[in-house]
Amino acid sequence: MNALDSNTLDWSALDIDYEQEADRIAARLREITARQLHRRGLVVAISGGIDSSASVSLAVRALGPERVFGLILPERDSSDDSAARATILAEHLGIRTETVDIAPALDAIGCYHARDEAVRNALPEYADGWKFKIVIDGGIQGRFNRFRLIAESPDGAPHERDLALPDYLTIVAATNFKQRIRKTLEYFHADRLNYAVVGTPNRLEYDQGFFVKNGDGSADVKPIAHLYKSQVYGMARHLGLPERVCAAIPTTDTYSLNQGQDEFYFALPYRQMDLALYALNHGYAPAALATALGIDETQARAIYDDIANKRRTTKYLHLPPVLVADVAELHAQA
Repeated sequence: MNALDSNTLDWSALDIDYEQEADRIAARLREITARQLHRRGLVVAISGGIDSSASVSLAVRALGPERVFGLILPERDSSDDSAARATILAEHLGIRTETVDIAPALDAIGCYHARDEAVRNALPEYADGWKFKIVIDGGIQGRFNRFRLIAESPDGAPHERDLALPDYLTIVAATNFKQRIRKTLEYFHADRLNYAVVGTPNRLEYDQGFFVKNGDGSADVKPIAHLYKSQVYGMARHLGLPERVCAAIPTTDTYSLNQGQDEFYFALPYRQMDLALYALNHGYAPAALATALGIDETQARAIYDDIANKRRTTKYLHLPPVLVADVAELHAQA
């Protein structure tokens, strides 16, 4: 890697022409929907977060509100404010929506039970009325990432425990039901309407594997996967989305305790992670990132290593099903 001068990296690196980019994305969405996917419109699950909000807004710019269908899919641990923001956005855009509480389906397939049993293995006193989340630790310090359980009892007392690997994996596996049930509903409506399904990851999430395979990672088109999250916020403001949507703080909206994405997965808050990913992608030395973020070079190098580690360990999430033998005839038709 040819490291660029340490004095040249600054926040302007993430600046883009939002009007030009919005037009480009809209044009591609029209082409992809009609000519490549042969579908009449687009289905978007809107969570009230900035990524789905920008994605559905770009879909409307591309096809008009009459050919965009929104789904609002809360469950037991969702924030009430998430659904409220999604509703405000849908009304602002003038799209049709349907709201489905997916908690009964999740309960029926054992999502909450399996998750709670794994939590109790680490924290036996955990019971109804408690809240919890998982946090990540280690990557930014150059150590192996480890996951810890943070819980709060009904009286507000905090509790923290290390998670054994089987319990961590079970909690994540059970939680992934949420994204997969949502995707099932998205494809039901896509099939019903002859629409395509929009995936909503930004570049940081897509690059680092912050999605569920065959859950929120499954889609027919992903319009913002090339945009850093800072740029997604900029796009939302450029498109004139409601301030309540544009000011939303990124959360996973997955666990009962409020959880930032940087707590659960990323080494830094999204804005700093955007610049770190940009710097690594464009060949900046760790010293350049250290100067830009006001950290020491050892930390910057650890962040680069953490990005590379996540790329390596989540590579399988990007892979299509692997065939034992090639089916050449299908390639010939492509």
